[in-house]
Amino acid sequence: MSVTLKETRAGLLRGDLSSEELVRAHLDRAEACSALGMFITVCGDEAIAEARRADESLARGESLGVLHGVPITAKDIVHSKGVRTTSGSKIFADFVPTADAPCLASLRRAGAILLGKTNLHELAYGISNVNPHYGPAKNPWDPERITGGSSGGSAASLAVGVGLGSIGTDTGGSIRIPSALCGTVGLKPTYGRVSREGVTPLSWSLDHVGPMARTVEDAAVLYDVLAEADTASGLRAPTRGLRIGVHERYFFENIEPEVEASVRSALGELESLGMELVPIDVPEVEIQADCRNIIAFAEASSFHEENIRRRPEDYGEGPRELLRFGLTIPATDYLAALRARRRIVRAFRKAFRGIDVLAVPATAAAAPRIEDDVLDNGEELRTGLLRLAGPFNTTGFPALSLPCGFTEDGRPIGLQLSASPNQESRLLHVAYAYEQSQSWWRRRPVV
Repeated sequence: MSVTLKETRAGLLRGDLSSEELVRAHLDRAEACSALGMFITVCGDEAIAEARRADESLARGESLGVLHGVPITAKDIVHSKGVRTTSGSKIFADFVPTADAPCLASLRRAGAILLGKTNLHELAYGISNVNPHYGPAKNPWDPERITGGSSGGSAASLAVGVGLGSIGTDTGGSIRIPSALCGTVGLKPTYGRVSREGVTPLSWSLDHVGPMARTVEDAAVLYDVLAEADTASGLRAPTRGLRIGVHERYFFENIEPEVEASVRSALGELESLGMELVPIDVPEVEIQADCRNIIAFAEASSFHEENIRRRPEDYGEGPRELLRFGLTIPATDYLAALRARRRIVRAFRKAFRGIDVLAVPATAAAAPRIEDDVLDNGEELRTGLLRLAGPFNTTGFPALSLPCGFTEDGRPIGLQLSASPNQESRLLHVAYAYEQSQSWWRRRPVV
């Protein structure tokens, strides 16, 4: 199978392979790797039928778009017409939407074929992707370790070569954390840049929808379809003179040594590519986690209030306790958090005036074991994995994770880049330059 979306698209247009052959190969790969728990629902027959129609239309000289005949997946929180959308929960186990979410519909209009719906942390309310209802999504680099969440099934499937892209969601890091832990690329766009309609909400003030892929260029192609943008055409522009922010305090505190070494090596590579490293500091970063948690807890509990009161036993222990806690948050605390958020956003906007892109670790440590409660750096699992990704949900700034190395025992390490609102083009430009200067993206797990 072709490695990248671009290569696959070229092969389809040349007639080197058919969409049906491609889809069947990806479905076979999904079956071979099924022990990893990547999928909740596989759309085998439907995907093959769509592939045949794609081949027929291409034979007539008709092309739907840049994704014509290309297999993709979607996190099982994204509504899919006629295909159950469980949101990784017992609550929505039998829910079958009557329409695609606009994000999925846009990929379909461009010709994409849905292979299936990927596993996630229950209700997207967690970061391990250890799901009590559908089983854990296991890390392809070491199946005894977590994928990260909540979009863990999407990252795992991409890592093993199933699907050429996926739709993920990100409320506190749920695209970037699993991308970092699984060695793939994940982009959380600017808040609101991609429609959240038809996506089961967790926190409407913090939820983002975005692309996940194996390479930066593939992520850019998917993002351009999702957001009706044009970033892919500018990936190869010169990078000399771009200013790369380095935020030592907070983002480089209590980082597992192998992670820090890989990220600092990546910073050195950005500098060697002609970019300037600029130190920055945003004191308000220290208060953003509490602010974000109050907003997320209150809004999640608001959405689930009826079910958590009426059917508490149908929730897994983790989401159940968080939802119950959210019901106790006073309205005054919630409103205070919203006000504080505005102050935090202003502070980040001011700091970003002096830089083009911020470069920091995506996570403080590489993937822990499924049974672990703490990371390699000693932090509690949830707090530790959210700590470096969450600030960009609080602010709504775009952020991306891409591979920048591996631990000695072979676990991926992610570099996180962020930019000012609506600067996805610049963000992807820097990411692409770094990716192409290295070979990390060519490494794949043996499964």
